[in-house]
Parts: sequence; structure tokens; C-alpha cells
Amino acid sequence: MATLFCSFTSIIILIISVSLLPIISLSQPSNPSVCNGILISYRYNTGYAVPPTLSPEERIRQPYRFESTLTITNNGLVEFKNWRVFVGFNNSELLVSASTAVLADGTSLPADVSNGTVLAGYPVADLKTAVETAGDVNQMQARVDLVGTQFGVGPPNVPLPPNITLANDGYLCPNPTTQGNETRVCCMPDLNVRTNVTGDEKIMPLQNGDLTIMYDVIRSYESNYLAQVTISNHNPFARLDNWKLSWDWMEHEFINTMRGARPNVIDTSDCIFGSQGNYYEDFDFSTALSCVKRPTIIDLPLDRTNDTTLGMIPFCCRNGTILPPSMDLSKSKSAFQMQVYKMPPNLNKTQLTPPQNWKINSTVGLDYQCSPPAKVNPTLFPDPSGLPSHSAAIASWQVVCNITRPESKKPKCCVSFSAFFNDSVIPCNTCACGCDVTTNPSNICSAAEPPLLLPAEALLIPFENRTDKALEFADLKRRQIPNPLPCADNCGVSINWHVLTDYEDGWTARMTLFNWGESDITDWFSAVELDKAVPGFEDVYSFAGTPLSDANNTIFFEGLPGHSYLVAERNGSNPKKDPRLPGTEQSVISFTKKKTPGINVGRGDGFPTKVYFNGEECSLPTVLPSNAHRIAAASAVFSSILLMLLILTGMQQ
Repeated sequence: MATLFCSFTSIIILIISVSLLPIISLSQPSNPSVCNGILISYRYNTGYAVPPTLSPEERIRQPYRFESTLTITNNGLVEFKNWRVFVGFNNSELLVSASTAVLADGTSLPADVSNGTVLAGYPVADLKTAVETAGDVNQMQARVDLVGTQFGVGPPNVPLPPNITLANDGYLCPNPTTQGNETRVCCMPDLNVRTNVTGDEKIMPLQNGDLTIMYDVIRSYESNYLAQVTISNHNPFARLDNWKLSWDWMEHEFINTMRGARPNVIDTSDCIFGSQGNYYEDFDFSTALSCVKRPTIIDLPLDRTNDTTLGMIPFCCRNGTILPPSMDLSKSKSAFQMQVYKMPPNLNKTQLTPPQNWKINSTVGLDYQCSPPAKVNPTLFPDPSGLPSHSAAIASWQVVCNITRPESKKPKCCVSFSAFFNDSVIPCNTCACGCDVTTNPSNICSAAEPPLLLPAEALLIPFENRTDKALEFADLKRRQIPNPLPCADNCGVSINWHVLTDYEDGWTARMTLFNWGESDITDWFSAVELDKAVPGFEDVYSFAGTPLSDANNTIFFEGLPGHSYLVAERNGSNPKKDPRLPGTEQSVISFTKKKTPGINVGRGDGFPTKVYFNGEECSLPTVLPSNAHRIAAASAVFSSILLMLLILTGMQQ
């Protein structure tokens, strides 16, 4: 009986199929309204002028709102997967919203689509057939309501795109036909056709920048992929501490697992109560890491480097520290991997969309402005087995970030100048790192008044304890004392550059670092620009120092092993009466004059024109010590006092 029923069913299906043959002819009909393939229509519904209202002479620049409907209907016998349609906008359109679609290249709306764009179905990407749905148009058809702004085409003219076509392979689309306010095209199946329209980016060459981020997809599956993110510091003076990296997902992706880094907040509630939870009904979101549109990623501590679950990624787990390449090339990178789950319509191994709107910052260092990701040639990775071969990423994007220096942002370090031929120290500038009147006991100080010159011993005293010495020194030198007194420099780090000697064949300087903050500074470094003196650099005795090869006027300094910590400010030997003491590091630097003929050390060539500390450019004095009166006694007094104080300070550390 069962066999008889199956045979009868087969006969019925065959009869229905034969009866449908005239309807499902694969030849392209002359009338696109009778389409047995994929019918695409673009209908302009309404529009009107929006401000500003321009004169008739400028009507080509007049903006107009447009409301249109893009319809994709599957009239074929095969389910249409992951539909993608190119709309050839050509009136400087700005697309503001698309009801049931997204831009295939991942760009968020509003977006400039003046050169045309590819739309992809979302949240429904597949169109079923009339046969399998009994002609249910809601399942056969995608209707996308478009709203945007176009320029120059006002009523009664109709702004229609000259071209609409499928961006899917396997379909042949003729030129569209236009009637009234609607453009149509019928695309027929043809397995030999490869679309020449894509939503993919062009392959761009790698770019240079202060910092670059590579987003490499190294494994790809239908519903998810594995990406490696590599942050590389290229600036010789910049560093990042406790970096934080953030971006925007464009296609409702979420992070399932990570190695080498972690979201600063683990939260999957957006998935559980959102579209991801509806689609991945049986997924265990309790083990996922982040479902927010804009996650913030932080580095892991050093002790996780060899963790087989969280670490084991080259360049990972450095507690957020990225050093400049001039200091340590191996520590100028940070990397992590993450498993990213995708959502429709991107459930395809080749549908890969990078995150947008990248931002990186840190607790130390300058701000960065990052470019959108640019698709580049796939990154090559060394073979992990050690064989002399490389494996290529599936797809790679590069984000280029450059340091920004807002005028409103104050430095975090400052420099004082002194010399053997003058017994006065030119201190850091008033409000060098911003004004904070709370440092003045009376809460009244002048931000415009230049700082008072200081005796050498005052350099080791916090600003709030210097006033008496500064006033005594001014009275001794018969200098005018302003009222109110100048404000403090308010810098956490200060550097004294002292010209120590100047003789016929060479000269020396002494560089002293002062940490006035409450935290030790790890792996400190400094870069000093000397416009004329660097070719004569000979040696530095208590630091490590190297002239930079790509900058012939800069010397890069860092601490020697065991001296890379600049300790924090601490109590004096008798806290009840002695002021607090800064953490200090000091070294003498020697120069020869053989390679710098004509150098005039005392007239300015012996003083830096720029100084950087841990990537921050420091504030420099606006004047230099005067060498009008070279007093030998002043040199001896200054040097001996400062050296003695530093020795005593070192004994207390």
C-alpha cells in the first residue's frame, strides 16, 4: 500500500511540474513584469526640498529628501540565498535609513552612496520560492524602504538610479527598464556568470603611521571566524601603558572566546535578549564574552603569557604596555585572537566585515586618531613549526592611527635649565602642565607671571615648599618679586638639563630626572633633541644612550638594567619637618667638538630644543641661562650642592 501511495505521489508531482513548464521558462521575457527569475524594482515614492533653500542659480546644490522602495522578488524555482543588490545612485545621495537591509561593505548609516552601493538583506537574507511557500509574498520578497538626501533633482523630475542589478554570482541581469517613477530588471539564473559588482573594498597598499592595527582573519567558517588583532607602535618616542582598544561591530557580531586579551566588561545580555539570541537559539551564551556593539578590549597581565587557555599568543599579555621600537623592538607590539560569531546575511565563509570606528588610548601617552580599516594584501605569518614557510591570512585590514596634539592639552612633564656659568636655575614654566591654584597656600597665584629663578638646592624641594628659598634668592639677587607670586608648574615629572663644563675640545652636560608623582615609573625613557650637538655625542655614564639613526639631532635615553624604575616621591628623613623628596635618576653626558665645529655651547647649542619623556613632549623654558658673567665659584657651588643632595637622596632610597 505504501509503495502504491509513493508511486501515485510521484505521478502527481510530475504532472504539476509539466504543467508549470511554460511558466518557468528560463528565457528572459521581453516584459520584465513577467519575470521567472529574480525581479528587482526601484520605485521613487516622494520627495521635497530641505534646508538650506538655495537660489535658482544654485539649484544643482539644492538638497532634497527622497523616499523610495527597493523590492526584490524571487519568482524562480530555487531559494535565493544572501541577496545583494547594487543600486547605482548618481545624484550625490546620502542614504539615511534602509528598513530591512544593510550596506554590504559594513558602513553604518547615514552614508555617502553617491557612487552607488550594494545593499544586503538583514535580518532576512534568503528569499524562498512561490512553490515552497504556496505563493506567500512575505517569504518570497524583500521590501526595503529607503530614506535619504539627494542633490539637484527637484519635482517634477524623478531621481531614479540609472542602474540596478544583482551583486550575486550566477545571475545574468540585462539593462533595467524605466517607466514613470519606477526602474525594473529581471535577472535569470546563469551559473557561468560572475558579477562585476561587489561590496568589497579595493586592495590598498600598507600605510605608515605612528601606530598601526592589523585585523587578520586567520580561519573562517559559515557562522564564525577567528581573527588576530596586532597593535604595532612605529613612533620612536611614543609608548602606551594600560592600552584600551575599542571599535564598533557593523553586522551584529559578538565575541565568543579570546586569547591574549579580554573585554573590560563581560556582558552577553544584548545577545540573550536580542537578535543573536533569536537566531542562535541553542547557543550557550553563558560562556561568551561580549555582545555589545562597541566592546572595549584590555591586555592581560604578564603571568598569563603561558596560560594555555588565555595566553600562548606571540606579543600578548604585557599588562597593556607597548614600548617604542627604538627602546625594544620585541616589546613594541601587542596581539590577541578572538572568535567572532556572525549574523545573517553574512553566514558565508567569504562574507567578512571588519569592525569600524577604531579607537586606542592609554593612561600614559598622547591621543590617537585612527583611520577606517583599509583592506590590504593578506598578512603572512611565520610557520609555527619553524619551517621556512609562511601561512597567509584569509583576509586582512589595516587601521592607521596617528598622534594628535590638541592645543588645549597640556604637557605632563617640564624641563629646567642651568649651567656652570650661572648660579640661577631657570625653572619649569609657570603652569607648564596646567594651572592648579590649590598648590598655592593662599589659593591666589598668577598664571601669567614667569617663574622665579631658583638656587640649585631648590630643585629637590616640592614646589609648595620652595617659596621661602625662591624669595630669599630673589632678595639676595635684588630681583623684583611679583604679587601675586607665579603659579606652580604642576608637572608630575621634571627634568633638569645642566651644562656642566665647556672646554676647547668638548663639553659635558648632566641630565637629572625628578618624579613628583605617587607611582613608580617603569621602563622610563627620554629623547632629547639638540640641533647641532648630536654628531659630537661621545658617551653617557649612568643611562643607556643612543643617537637615533633616522633623526640626526636626537639622542634616546633609557635606564640601565636595574635603573629602569624612576621611583615615586617619598617622605624625607624626618617627615615632621623635612619636605618630601622626588625619585631621581641622573647621568653625565659627554660631547666632543671635533665633529661639530663652530658649536657655541653657552649661547644655546648646548641646550635641548625638544625633550620627550615616555612619549610626551615636555614644556621647555622660554629663556636660557645667561653667560654674561662666568663665575667659577658659581659652577663649583651649584655642582657640589646638587651632587651632595642627590647622594643623600640616593642613600635614603
